[in-house]
Amino acid sequence: MGVGRRPRRLGGRAGAGILGGALGLAAAAQAAETAPGLHAHNAVGVAVLIGLTIFATILSLLYLRERARWARREHTLNAELADLRGAHDRADLLLGSEPQIVVTWDARGEPLIEGDVGITAEGHRPGSVRRVLAFGAWLVPADAAALDAAVETLRGRGERFRRTVHTLQGRTVEAQGQAVGGQALLRLRELTGERRELVALRATLEETRHGLDALSGLLDTIPQPVWRRGRDGRLTWANAAYAAAAEAGDAARAVREGAELLERTAREEAERRRSRGGAGPLRVSAVVAGARRTLDVTEVATEGGTVGIAVDVSELESVRADLQRQMDANVRTLDQLPTAVAMFDARQRLIFHNAAYRHLWDLDPAFLEGKPLDGEILDTLRNARKLPEQADFRSWKSGVLAAYRAAEAQENWWHLPDGRTLRVLADPNPQGGLTYLFEDVSERVHLESRYNVLMQVQSETLDTLREPVAVFGTDGRLKFANRAFSQVWRIGPEMVEVQPHIDQVIAVCRTLSPAEEPWAQIREAVTGLVDARRGLACRLALADGTMLDCAAEPLPDGATLLTHIDVTASVNVERALTDKNEALERTTRLRDEFVHHVSYELRSPLTNIIGFTELLGDETVGALNPRQREYADHIMRSSAALLVIINDILDLASIDAGSMELTRERVDVQATIAAAVRGIGDRLAEADIALVLDVPPDIGSFVADGKRIRQILFNLLSNAVGFSAPGQQVRVCTRKDGESLVLEVIDQGRGMPPEVMARVFERFESHTLGTRHRGVGLGLSIVRSFVELHGGRIDIASSPGAGTRVTCTFPVGDGQARLAAAE
Repeated sequence: MGVGRRPRRLGGRAGAGILGGALGLAAAAQAAETAPGLHAHNAVGVAVLIGLTIFATILSLLYLRERARWARREHTLNAELADLRGAHDRADLLLGSEPQIVVTWDARGEPLIEGDVGITAEGHRPGSVRRVLAFGAWLVPADAAALDAAVETLRGRGERFRRTVHTLQGRTVEAQGQAVGGQALLRLRELTGERRELVALRATLEETRHGLDALSGLLDTIPQPVWRRGRDGRLTWANAAYAAAAEAGDAARAVREGAELLERTAREEAERRRSRGGAGPLRVSAVVAGARRTLDVTEVATEGGTVGIAVDVSELESVRADLQRQMDANVRTLDQLPTAVAMFDARQRLIFHNAAYRHLWDLDPAFLEGKPLDGEILDTLRNARKLPEQADFRSWKSGVLAAYRAAEAQENWWHLPDGRTLRVLADPNPQGGLTYLFEDVSERVHLESRYNVLMQVQSETLDTLREPVAVFGTDGRLKFANRAFSQVWRIGPEMVEVQPHIDQVIAVCRTLSPAEEPWAQIREAVTGLVDARRGLACRLALADGTMLDCAAEPLPDGATLLTHIDVTASVNVERALTDKNEALERTTRLRDEFVHHVSYELRSPLTNIIGFTELLGDETVGALNPRQREYADHIMRSSAALLVIINDILDLASIDAGSMELTRERVDVQATIAAAVRGIGDRLAEADIALVLDVPPDIGSFVADGKRIRQILFNLLSNAVGFSAPGQQVRVCTRKDGESLVLEVIDQGRGMPPEVMARVFERFESHTLGTRHRGVGLGLSIVRSFVELHGGRIDIASSPGAGTRVTCTFPVGDGQARLAAAE
């Protein structure tokens, strides 16, 4: 048959499928020939149909296979495309992370501009790409010209640059240009935050330098003598007025020759006032340009010495005398008036009062003659209940005393507790101070119903408060809401007038503060049926970030008062204080680390100084004359004192770090006390202090670190001797109290006030208390640390004029066990 003569060269599965179809057709044709009654052409048609079916099936399978392979390929390409898009987005995010523009010029010179063009905006004109390279359109002219020149240099020779320019709107922009990969790159970035602050600080530094030069020139032109002294008291600078007053020719000569304007007694008095912390100018008499004048001298201590200025007040003294005579005449006139008059000077002291004033307040004449302060008089009158009753007397008093700073007379009405009403006129005096006029106007005041007045005052007061206030009646309806409440919760006047129910008010308020729980509590406080009504306090957070402290208080008539206080600032301050506390803790740690490292670095060269000083003192390298031997002794004592301070700092640093370990041994109490006394013997003899030892012979020993016990005794004895006067005694007492050893050091010195005792164990707290004793304030801090490391405790008792008693208690049992328990 024809079907059997088809070509047999078919490839793969397709060839096999076609061959299978042909064989199917041959089999169908053969079956047709053998089957009786069938025509040959029908058999051929059936065979062709079967072959076509098989062929279509194979093609479908091949299609599905290829489709799956291309689907996998498409998935891979989509993933790669997503990665490329992510990289592109990250690049755009990096470029847009801050206001900046990047301009790139390729080899053809065409610029590519990317970034935020908003920094080129000017007024109402928005930024655009075309305005970026037109620097003169959005930068100040000088900066625009400089930037144009820098860009031309960058594109022509590839020279990089970095400069700061300013826009017409006052913003600061950093321009940075450089060549990258054969292309010119310009980066414009708006400075914000710390970068802008750094630029501003540089400008401020330059302005400060110019200001100092201007100030120096100004001081050189003023007529008042101005000078500066070093730490040694020598003159280091003076203006022209000083040189003229001291008759020294010029300022340079005055400094070179040390010309003094003030006499020695005046300079010593100024030094004493400054050392005592005295404030205000010192009035002295001095010869100025050959004439005796009266000067007000003000000297202020600085880090490098002192600065001073002298003001000529000779004419002022003459005018003051004339003014005093006029005031005396006015006082005699005012004393005849029936109106109560009181005059106070600029220091708020009473300088005059007439008989009417004394009769009005019924004050002790001796008290008034003592020239009390205005505030003292107000306090006395308040204690006698003669002033108007005030809920916040301090604020009211501050308001009354504010009249001293007013430019015009102030009129007030005082309603006294005894029913009188006073018209008070506070008139500032031209020369400073205040004059009070008290007029009794009780007869002219018409009293109304107390209840109506009280209700009106309460309503007006609540309505003028800045804090939101609302009152709900016993039926749960809003009876009153001040303006602040309506403004905060945006409640219109028409709603307040209809007295809405608490549910309606909550529905309006929840649009601004959506939290449900606080409003449920408020509703319960207003409408809840409870046996005992109690107040409510909660906090409401508004959508705009405002924090309100809400308080609901029951009123005697059954109503409920609802108040709000804006605590947003307090919450922000609390957060700021928390951050500041953390910063302070970090600073403290850095300080301790710094002290620790610096102390170690100082001790090594100091040890060398002490060693070489000992060699000089022993005259190993040659004989010394008496002056050299005295200097060597001074160096030795100072170096030893400095070494003690450094060792104390290292001990405190070791204690803070937890690395201090005690070397425990059997310590003989008497021997330890004797060793400490030998170390302080020279100071006892030099200060003429008698040492009394009250140590029982059978005191025995205890387990401790002997070196630290001696250090404790030495520090306590040093303090006792330092704060004792010649001829006094210092006692050292020891005793055993059960399982404890008690060691006491008692002196008869000045004693300490309570405020000093409260901080006596703090580090670097040094209080001389009027004695010659000096120190860095580490002795008692180290004593307490060592005592506590031994598992003991330290107590101090003192009072001014009664001396000081320091008591150290140590455990004498199992030292290791007690130390572990104490830790």
